[in-house]
Formats: sequence, C-alpha cells, structure tokens
Amino acid sequence: MNKSLLTAALVLAGLGNTAFAAVAAGPNEITDTLRAAGYAEVRELEYDDGLWEAEVRRANGLWGEVSIDPANGEVFDAASARPLIDLPQVLASLERAGYQQVHDVDRDGALWDADAYDARGQRVELRISGYDGRIVTVRADNED
Repeated sequence: MNKSLLTAALVLAGLGNTAFAAVAAGPNEITDTLRAAGYAEVRELEYDDGLWEAEVRRANGLWGEVSIDPANGEVFDAASARPLIDLPQVLASLERAGYQQVHDVDRDGALWDADAYDARGQRVELRISGYDGRIVTVRADNED
C-alpha cells in the first residue's frame, strides 16, 4: 500500500496524522531516540493516546516517566532543564486555539491534559506541551 493511500485510510478512519506518525515511529525507533537523548535505560514502553510513554533511567541514575511525540521525536520530561509553563499559560493557549469550556486540566509530567469543546461543539480530550502550550494530541471524548 503506498503512503498516500495509507494516510487517506487513516484519516478516513478518524485517526489523523498522529496515528500515521505512530506507524512510522515504532518502539525500536522510539527506544533509539531516547538513548540518543541520553537516557541510559528504557523500559515499559507503550503507545497511549497518540504518544509513546516510557520509564527511563536518566544519566544521574534516577528513574522517571517520559512521553515521546512519534511525529517528531520530541521527548517530554518534567525533569529536563526546559522550563514548564503554568496553568494560566495553558488556558490562554487553548483559548487562542479556539477551545471553549475547558475543564479537568491536570499536569502530567511535562504535558498537560484537558477536556474541552472544539469549534464544532464536540467534546475533546487534549494533551498539551508543558513547554510551550502547543496542542500535541486531540481525540474525541466519547464518555458520557
């Protein structure tokens, strides 16, 4: 199957670009990305809600959890030297992006999770970069 046909099939299935990226960046590539980023060991690697998640041992010997964006290999690690944004900055970012009635906002490591309504009035679950407020994943919130 060629790449454009696979992309079209995923979009039609409602999975979008994040799902395609997950196909392109599998566990071996993600493990290589984490090792190249300086993590000494990687375990418990799993794909969840559009991102890879892993338990890693940092160069200082301490273990922790990280998330990895399969689209670009960005590692989200709350213990990194990168500064994290606060709740008002997250809310402002979501408002600029057109989300309304934002609620249940929690920070999980270097990511923020939130529920909101998109511009079409659909309930969605969001994962937001704790570094810059960029929306990393969006998925339909089908829970009643």
